[in-house]
Amino acid sequence: MPALDLAFVRSQFPAFASPALQGQAFFENAGGSYTAKPVIDRLFRFYHDRKVQPYAPYEASQLGGAEMDEARARLSAMMGVARDELSFGPSTSANTFVLANAVRQWLRGKKAAIVVTNQDHEANSGVWRRLADEGIEVREWRIDPETGHLDPGALVPLLEDGRVKLVCFPHCSNVVAEVNPVAEICAMAQAAGAFTCVDGVSYAPHGLPDIPALGADVYLFSAYKTYGPHQGIMVIRRKIGAALPNQAHFFNGDTLYKRFTPAGPDHAQVAACAGMADYIDALYTHHHGPTPASPLARNNAVHDLMRGHEVALLQPLLDYLAARNDLRLIGPRRAEGRAPTVAVALDRAAEPVAAALAAHGIMAGGGDFYAVRPLEALGVDRARGVLRLSFVHYTTEAEVAHLIGALDRVL
Repeated sequence: MPALDLAFVRSQFPAFASPALQGQAFFENAGGSYTAKPVIDRLFRFYHDRKVQPYAPYEASQLGGAEMDEARARLSAMMGVARDELSFGPSTSANTFVLANAVRQWLRGKKAAIVVTNQDHEANSGVWRRLADEGIEVREWRIDPETGHLDPGALVPLLEDGRVKLVCFPHCSNVVAEVNPVAEICAMAQAAGAFTCVDGVSYAPHGLPDIPALGADVYLFSAYKTYGPHQGIMVIRRKIGAALPNQAHFFNGDTLYKRFTPAGPDHAQVAACAGMADYIDALYTHHHGPTPASPLARNNAVHDLMRGHEVALLQPLLDYLAARNDLRLIGPRRAEGRAPTVAVALDRAAEPVAAALAAHGIMAGGGDFYAVRPLEALGVDRARGVLRLSFVHYTTEAEVAHLIGALDRVL
């Protein structure tokens, strides 16, 4: 596998040429990544040349609709699913809310249960837990309070009676960051007669998923954390999509990608999501040449490029933090098993520490990051929160060294 060409990668992101950001090292990528140039270019073109109602019989409208269709077609192909199995919505939190309402209607009055974890971001936890108000049993799959690990073995007794219809869990947590064995968990759930809903928000920025390999029935992530515009992206496989009640206008109920989008989409941002596919294709071509490959194969190759670079940069940071005795490093110590989203609990409030790092040119965050349940399960004082240091594949070795030096001075 070729090494990631960072000069090429960073040339694809206007932020790195912005005078306003010079001298700043960005370590809050888990809150939202920089936007790739193809996305910005498409958004600019849409607002300038296509800002009309799409799908009408005149050129600007036809071109706008074609760009929206292109985004859905290309991203779905890259993840190995049918075009109509990919939906756009205003955010992942909103998309999950709509799905939870559909599940509420589907399971109302039945002796059914769902499984949630206490490793999740609240967007893939709170909405599901509220189904208890309808008499649906909510079973909690709990993390290890020392490590944050989500043990697949602990799921087995929750599934034994056959009443569980849905298992909701993260690909990786936005504070624990351990990469969960999604394919194994999905196989366990489906063998017990349950669908799966995987929160991929914290994983997808490190490489878009191969959905058939994972076996997830629903997979959700945020485009704005994946180099794109502020949209939520949902993969909803046909079997679960047909089983759940329509949440859109009644006349859209037969179209799978409209079925869980009750409001009209943001046309320009949907169209701009094709720029995410442009970026992935550009990375593939630059590193592998114009060799023929399917969209899924190109995406998987780029995924591996991203992860390989991130793992190499992450291990020195983990080693540095693990060697300190004035903080608690949350999650695995080995880079291969986690995302480069690194949360540490300190003996003081985290937000002032993040502010102190800003004075050294480090952009990072402090707080609970809507991960209240996992932090409480780990015994972290919510009032203090955690310092979170998150990066992606466009981060450099020099920036990680800069971060470590800044931490030395601030801590």
